Amino acid sequence: MNSLTTTFVSRFPARAEHVLCNQGRSFALFRPHRSPRNRRIVCLAEPYLITKLESAEKTWKELSVKLADPDVVSNPSEYQKLAQSMSELDEVVSVFKRFKDCEKQLEETKALAKEDGIDADMAEMIAYEIGTLTNQLKELEEKLKVLLLPSDPLDSRNILLEVRAGTGGDEAGIWAGDLVEVRMYQKYSERNVWKYAPVSSSEAEKGGFKTYVMEVKGKRVYSKLKYESGVHRVQRVPQTETQGRVHTSTATVAIMPEADEVEVVIDPKDIELTTARSGGAGGQNVNKVETAVDLFHKPTGIRIFCTEERTQLQNRNRALQLLRAKLYEIKVREQQELIRNQRKLQVGTGARAEKIRTYNYKDNRVTDHRLKMNFELTSFLDGDIETAVQSCVALEQKELLEELAQSVSTPAG
Repeated sequence: MNSLTTTFVSRFPARAEHVLCNQGRSFALFRPHRSPRNRRIVCLAEPYLITKLESAEKTWKELSVKLADPDVVSNPSEYQKLAQSMSELDEVVSVFKRFKDCEKQLEETKALAKEDGIDADMAEMIAYEIGTLTNQLKELEEKLKVLLLPSDPLDSRNILLEVRAGTGGDEAGIWAGDLVEVRMYQKYSERNVWKYAPVSSSEAEKGGFKTYVMEVKGKRVYSKLKYESGVHRVQRVPQTETQGRVHTSTATVAIMPEADEVEVVIDPKDIELTTARSGGAGGQNVNKVETAVDLFHKPTGIRIFCTEERTQLQNRNRALQLLRAKLYEIKVREQQELIRNQRKLQVGTGARAEKIRTYNYKDNRVTDHRLKMNFELTSFLDGDIETAVQSCVALEQKELLEELAQSVSTPAG
């Protein structure tokens, strides 16, 4: 590369404005500013993206001006609100600046390639630089697309995960247990260093559960597990089958973001609450004192039976926590259904009736019907579902980007 640099300088002594900078394996081509004439840089990104980015940049500049206003500075709450809004745009504006700088460099390098007097060595270097800048520009554009997507305000929340046995009789209860208590979701929580604990359960007669609810706490739990809502179908020879026939059973998963008391107000008049003895392990207090709580919500018909805690008060609080989450999930699901009807999304995060996966034991295969992808069953049930989760994220981002492009291209009114 040093010899190429020497050759280039010696061959073109009169064209000193072309400077070749050797930087390890790569290099950069620089040209000093020739004249005040402004050459228009051709935008390589999609028009809708530039429209959104310019709007975000304009808003960021307006906010920076407001933050310098003495009246705003003297008002802490207003200042904090504006500062928060500005900080949310910081990364978008920063990446957009890098994008424009890269775009400018690319156009100038392309212009250099068209000039007379460029030998083969220099042409090769320029072509390499054009390829490098083009790739950088594509990467920055993809990053900007994702940054422009609206974030789900629920993504950072903890959840209550409910699994209900569906069709399939006793085998459906066993399958529900395989999903939640024995394998998949507990192991996935452990992989993410999330904490989980049972909240409520109803055991099935031949093993497994009719219903099982567990609380999952940790970093951005809802952002990952929200894609698990729906019907999970299993095809296997059940433990209860004596003739070796393959049965099809289902379990329904509901992911409920944890709700604050201020978000869901429960009228005490709408609740019927009774107590009973829990029974089972837990000592004399559990067996002799009425610690179990049976809570019925009249307007919705939701019934919750909590026995997991050691005192009646704890079980009552657990039952109310679960009721709040269920009521909040109903509200969220209604909003999501409205959005789904408008956008016709493939990735569901709220439709309980949606069949999302089939688990085929004979072929050791899991099929995700939304992604049209297959996964290895054994590792999947051991909690290795991250690839499926991230594929759902990518698919949803793709659909949202298409919607974003359509919203910009469609004229108002």
